[in-house]
Amino acid sequence: MGRPKKYKVELSDEQVKELKSIMNRKKTSKMIIKRCQILLDMDENHGEVCTREQCARANGVCITTITNTLSKFAKGGIEEAVSYKRNINSDNARRKVDGRAEARIIELATSPAPEGRARWTLRLLEVAGRVVLETPVSKDTIRRTLKKTQ
Repeated sequence: MGRPKKYKVELSDEQVKELKSIMNRKKTSKMIIKRCQILLDMDENHGEVCTREQCARANGVCITTITNTLSKFAKGGIEEAVSYKRNINSDNARRKVDGRAEARIIELATSPAPEGRARWTLRLLEVAGRVVLETPVSKDTIRRTLKKTQ
């Protein structure tokens, strides 16, 4: 006999309807749809309950994803289980350089080099960028901006 279940999923009829409506929305991501399907598969009140291995195989995810989804549901309900928690340091964090600033950096980099220099360097662009953009911008930010354009 295996270990007893740590997280039990017992959904009400309203919660099942809510999960199915989330799954049927146009803009729902695949990850959220899979989380909803995991909760429906592991529900003990409606139909046959799958094992974690069966659920993982059916949904194309690993067993850790099943465990994480079930623990989030146990701690915070459906909202917690089917929501994104973005890290502040993620790619979607607020950027210092927007489109206008990128355009100014590119314009500066493609302009003639300063007097006494053969070409623009990242350090020179960093110093000139502070004057043009009026905000401190690191050389790595300038490098990433210029790399995207080439």
